[in-house]
Amino acid sequence: MTEPTAYKIRPTRAQMQQLPAFNGLELSDIQLLSEPEQVALARADLCQCDYVGFDTESKPTFQVGEQSTGPHLVQLASNKRGYLFTLNDAASNQLLVDILSSEQIIKVGFGLKSDRGPLQRKLGIEVAGFYELSNRVKQLGYQHPVGLQAAVAILLGQYLVKSKRVALSNWSNPVLTSGQLRYAANDAYASLRVFQALAALAKSNSSTPSCDNHPSAS
Repeated sequence: MTEPTAYKIRPTRAQMQQLPAFNGLELSDIQLLSEPEQVALARADLCQCDYVGFDTESKPTFQVGEQSTGPHLVQLASNKRGYLFTLNDAASNQLLVDILSSEQIIKVGFGLKSDRGPLQRKLGIEVAGFYELSNRVKQLGYQHPVGLQAAVAILLGQYLVKSKRVALSNWSNPVLTSGQLRYAANDAYASLRVFQALAALAKSNSSTPSCDNHPSAS
């Protein structure tokens, strides 16, 4: 008779709250792209990366049958900076298209499958080079896929604060609050940090993570 698999237990919210705060990006490290000079600097930084953290935000829907028009914000993070794209600027949109369609720059994040269709519709591109992290963390011995907040606790030993008030705020506003900027950028940055921790763990086990073109295969 086969013995049942003994799965690891994901940390509870109470357990995560006892951990040190996530060492994320400060406001000075976060750029909401709107000027050509900002886009040029972002391009120089992001295009020399092999891996970047990725996430999106959308204005929430509250009415039954209401269709989302998101994403309204796309976040990319390098090792030291976070870049936010509102999808309302031609110059930054072109940079975003170049990165999202690149197979050489791997975008790492959580729940990427739900982002593919909306991004392709809004930007008119075929996204490529996505690397889904939830199932990779699950493969450490957990029964179910693991989300970003739990992954930060498991792999980094830190607590990533996820404010519900900020998460449900209006991401389509032309002016975002400092809380929104921090929340959005650090979701992407935390994903990059989790990926790096997984890569370091794999290296210690004499293997390296593979990169899928899209998380649906993950």
